Amino acid sequence: MRDHEKIKQAVRLFLEGIGEDVSREGLKETPDRIARMCGELYGGMEEDASVHLAKTFSVDSSEMVIEKDIPFYSTCEHHILPFYGKAHIAYIPDGKVVGLSKLARTVEVFARRLQLQEQLTGQIADALMEFMQPKGAIVMVEAEHMCMTMRGIKKPGSKTVTLARRGAFETDPALEERFFRMLGTGR
Repeated sequence: MRDHEKIKQAVRLFLEGIGEDVSREGLKETPDRIARMCGELYGGMEEDASVHLAKTFSVDSSEMVIEKDIPFYSTCEHHILPFYGKAHIAYIPDGKVVGLSKLARTVEVFARRLQLQEQLTGQIADALMEFMQPKGAIVMVEAEHMCMTMRGIKKPGSKTVTLARRGAFETDPALEERFFRMLGTGR
């Protein structure tokens, strides 16, 4: 659970630490604004992906389901800077599917935490496998990291791509190839 007062105190100390006057007009309300913003940005800490993946529908088909280009925003745990991009998810149903919006909500649960992209990708795939129990799942995440673009090496536009394969996608290369063809990325 977030502690609003601790966040405000930390922001005041940070502002003082970089040489700012926390009593000047433009900064007076900044600690409170940032504390409220943290509720939005890091609300995934208090959420459980199983809530979104629990409601399923029976199906006879076991054809691949893909939800692509799911936008997300997250925060790198190393520099507390944003990274953002798109997630692409596919799974092979084993008698049940989930509402498509639930896949996007699952991405949000994990993205709204201090995070590493590699970890985010695996967490999404693991949640699908655990709570939906499909025959297989694959998750690809493409993101731009502000720690790479506005500091350090300063390479705007560079993208990091991560992939997590579970179940049938680990053992059947043709499924993975089909996933990439359906995304339109080829390989």
